[in-house]
Amino acid sequence: MGLFSSCAVNEKGNENFSGGGENIGDVVDGEMALPQVDFSLTDEDMFSTRDSKTDYDKDEAIFVKLNGKGAKCEAEGVRIAGSKVTLTEEATYVISGSLSDGMSVVDAEENAKIHLIFDGVDITSRTSAALYILSADKVHVTLSEDTENTLENGGAFAALDENNIDGALFSKEDLTINGSGRLTVTSPAGHGIVCKDDLVLTGGEYTINSASHGIDANDSVRIKGAKITFDAGKDAIHVENKDDLSKGFIYFSDGKIQGEAEGDGMDAGAYIQIAGGEIDLLLGGGYENGTKEKSDFFGGFMGGKKRPGGMKPMAYGENLSTEEGQSMKGLKAENSICISDGKITISSADDAIHSGMDIILCGGDFEIASGDDALHADGNFTVTAGKINVTNSYEGVEALHILVQGGEITLVASDDGFNAAGGKDQSGSSGGRDGKFGGGHGGMGFFSSNSNGSIEISQGVVNITASGDGMDANGTLKISGGNITVSGPLHGDTAVLDYDKTGEISGGTFIGTGSTMMAQSLSSDEQGVIFTKAGNKAANTILALKDKAGKEILSCKPELDFNLVVLSSPDIVKGEEYTLVIGDMENKIKAN
Repeated sequence: MGLFSSCAVNEKGNENFSGGGENIGDVVDGEMALPQVDFSLTDEDMFSTRDSKTDYDKDEAIFVKLNGKGAKCEAEGVRIAGSKVTLTEEATYVISGSLSDGMSVVDAEENAKIHLIFDGVDITSRTSAALYILSADKVHVTLSEDTENTLENGGAFAALDENNIDGALFSKEDLTINGSGRLTVTSPAGHGIVCKDDLVLTGGEYTINSASHGIDANDSVRIKGAKITFDAGKDAIHVENKDDLSKGFIYFSDGKIQGEAEGDGMDAGAYIQIAGGEIDLLLGGGYENGTKEKSDFFGGFMGGKKRPGGMKPMAYGENLSTEEGQSMKGLKAENSICISDGKITISSADDAIHSGMDIILCGGDFEIASGDDALHADGNFTVTAGKINVTNSYEGVEALHILVQGGEITLVASDDGFNAAGGKDQSGSSGGRDGKFGGGHGGMGFFSSNSNGSIEISQGVVNITASGDGMDANGTLKISGGNITVSGPLHGDTAVLDYDKTGEISGGTFIGTGSTMMAQSLSSDEQGVIFTKAGNKAANTILALKDKAGKEILSCKPELDFNLVVLSSPDIVKGEEYTLVIGDMENKIKAN
């Protein structure tokens, strides 16, 4: 089932949950418009039958035996020049053995389909790629069952031809790697795996250690059924096509992606689509190294203290570089990000999930700790299903339009829980984007407030603990359903609710506690609202509302100290009297 068929249509006209806008090539606000994304595509669209094919005819295969400083094979399609082995004809090649300082090269006709069987391969090239795919129509590499395979660069890349070879595995052509064996790629001076077209991984276990990107591709990276462990000095996966904005995407539907990177976890010049699998990534040293969006530390390799799992990533703050501006986000796309399933764990110094267009969550289980925003979209943030747990963030969710239509969101934010604002994210976590915490309400922050933003909650569960505003709508706030709990602080110019135009509730349950300083209530024609001062109360004080018969309607234990209570529920009737219980105190109050 595709994502379009499994997700409801949101209320902002984003009918196909497709990011981007306008037509490709159109210029909007001085920038080329991003193309629409079809998120209804599935594995059947992304992978061919051939991508998962691992079997071969042993009678027809060509066997190449590497022997340290050279190789042995008498087939016409194999040229051996010292420790350089070149494959020139369409065939299946079974390769085994090692080269201590050599390389394997695929240089065949442009319509040739090459199948490489790695049956215990260990190739090190001191000054180039261990595997260099120069010319072919498409190359498939199968990792034989229970085999250990290694491709390693020795620490330098010398020019061989007009191509800028900068990866231990470097492919100019489409490349698929599958099988059930293991592959270790080590590149202390560049990228791990480089593919100038489409890279497909449909099986196997990979350990990629690189000074630069773990995987670097032009057109796409598509992963199903592979387990990949990264230790990358830049991005774990980087995909970008500067000439075609419809390319440069990441698709992940099954398997596991884990490890550490000093840059981004997944960085797509186009979009990211996740339909399943498991992601567990530590970026920029983790959320503890937040407070700034950019890292000054760039391109480290295998340094620092050894951590669990055998990885030896660069210690944060070591190996200083003069190159600045390294992003340290979890998932980042210039276009939209759509996630329909999977388990995603991210600890990032910068935003955990960041989209230049829309974020669409139709399912999945998220554990997020971010040194900046947990979830940031320059356009719409839409959630229809899934479970999102944010244990640390500067702002929990930041987008122009925030639409909660299902699912469960629990978040902790050092500034706003939800922030609906207009403009692009330009700041780190030091200072408020909308003028709060130093700028005052209405001040000009980095993330500009143009009063066109909106927060709309129609279903789902939302639990917010925020040291800034609980829900800040630089525009309108509308609640028509769901169960919402907001715990805000007493300090500063903060509020449980902060909206520029209107704040309405027509359905659902709302419990809000915080400060009276900048207090705003909710208006409703459908249900009653309790809006009252509570005196200074400590966190975890029992708060409850009872009707005339003594029946409890609402209750909670606010996470933070509070002196304001805002309550609304379909069970609260305008004009009726209720008993508000706060700790050992009881007060009669009428609903507005």
